[in-house]
Amino acid sequence: MDHLDSKYIGFISSRLGKFKRVKSDLYNFRCPICGDSKKHKNKARGYIYPVKTNTNFKCHNCGASMSFNNFLKQVDPVIHKQYSLEKFKEGHTGRNFVIDEPEFKFEAPKFKKSLKLPKASENPKSFGYLTARKLDPSKFYYAEKFKEFVNTLKLTFNDTRFDEERIIIPLYFENNLIGIQGRSIKPNPVKYITVMLDDDAPKIYGLDNIRRDAPVYVTEGPFDSTFLSNAIAMCGADADVNRWGISNRVWIYDNEPRSREITNRISKAIDSGESVVIFPSHIDEKDINDMAMAGYDVQELVKCNTYSGLEAKLKFNTWKKV
Repeated sequence: MDHLDSKYIGFISSRLGKFKRVKSDLYNFRCPICGDSKKHKNKARGYIYPVKTNTNFKCHNCGASMSFNNFLKQVDPVIHKQYSLEKFKEGHTGRNFVIDEPEFKFEAPKFKKSLKLPKASENPKSFGYLTARKLDPSKFYYAEKFKEFVNTLKLTFNDTRFDEERIIIPLYFENNLIGIQGRSIKPNPVKYITVMLDDDAPKIYGLDNIRRDAPVYVTEGPFDSTFLSNAIAMCGADADVNRWGISNRVWIYDNEPRSREITNRISKAIDSGESVVIFPSHIDEKDINDMAMAGYDVQELVKCNTYSGLEAKLKFNTWKKV
């Protein structure tokens, strides 16, 4: 727990009932979110504690769980703003800390807007692969030697002897190239390889082409997102949509009710109050791309099967097979 977190815990301690310091980095008090117990005024089930390099809050009564940053924002927005500025000055940003101001001050690297590669539509192999999957080949590029090409942008591969051709999916932010994702054409256990040209850049496909004042569909892969309006795709497990001002989102996970990994992710999203798409039982296809190939109107399909809250839990419990 760093000194700033300890400092601001001290600032708000007077307004937290039954506040006490249990250990040097563990604090206990009555939860201000649920109020703990109305009958038992001595109940104190809220805790602030460290998790690796972060500081978290959890209530063992209502189950609320969040970063200290988000907790402070709920308890005192004015103090939170001051805290955010101090954190930002010290360079503390990441998945568990999202600054409000200046949230969109990411300085994109100054790379050329276009890739020095042929369009995927210009190569027979990439053209055939993409059109067979009903994808627009003009949106993507083709690299005959993927590793060699990547090294021209950023030295990534020390050994380029066993190089291969891949479809190149460009990642842009504020019209600047910030990364690429290479999709294998031939059978390969590593289907996607993502290379970011800047480690702080958003690992998200389609970020420049959405409206943040409307629901944003979040898919698991760039190809799926191209079949939907106002959609983005996560290009890494550490991508953080909160950091880039996307609050009204709808999560679309693969239609795999027997996958424990997928069901766990959907369950976690529902528990966090997010909106999710749960496909009807008669849909056998695995993802949006497969559904489009099968002839479904995928835009209407996701619109009619978006759920949240209790309704999402009921639909999810009927859908999952694990």
